[in-house]
Amino acid sequence: MENHIQLSPDPQPSPLRSWGFWAVMTGGLALFFVMYQMAAPMLNPAPSVGDQIGTIAGDIKRSAWRAFLGMAEPQPEPVSRATYSTAILGFVAPALGVIAVFLSIISAINKENRRYMQYGTSMGAAAIAMHFVWWLALLIVGAMILVAIIENIGDIFSF
Repeated sequence: MENHIQLSPDPQPSPLRSWGFWAVMTGGLALFFVMYQMAAPMLNPAPSVGDQIGTIAGDIKRSAWRAFLGMAEPQPEPVSRATYSTAILGFVAPALGVIAVFLSIISAINKENRRYMQYGTSMGAAAIAMHFVWWLALLIVGAMILVAIIENIGDIFSF
């Protein structure tokens, strides 16, 4: 009487050993960083919009007078660590999205679970697209504010 233990291959391999799983995780992290980057400026206390626009207009006025009178520009203020770390997210978030897409391609080449590949690609591409659209919206709004200030440039040189 012999006892034989027959080892069979695991029907469901661990998802942690799948390229597609890591593509989904990386894509999710990229989406999180993009959304955090969008929300981060709202977390810091800031002056009202009117004060900010007034400050921009005042800076333009002082700069115009300095250039008109031939005076030297003041030294720029050093950038704080919080601003620096938020700026790094501008590069990290889309880079993680690209990594998620590449991991999904590797998953497709290895013929792993298609859902992981599809989810990873979707999340990575969504992070890249959201990042691009967010910056495009910021550029459009910034241009609109500058146009409004420049339209009132006559008031800058008045006393």
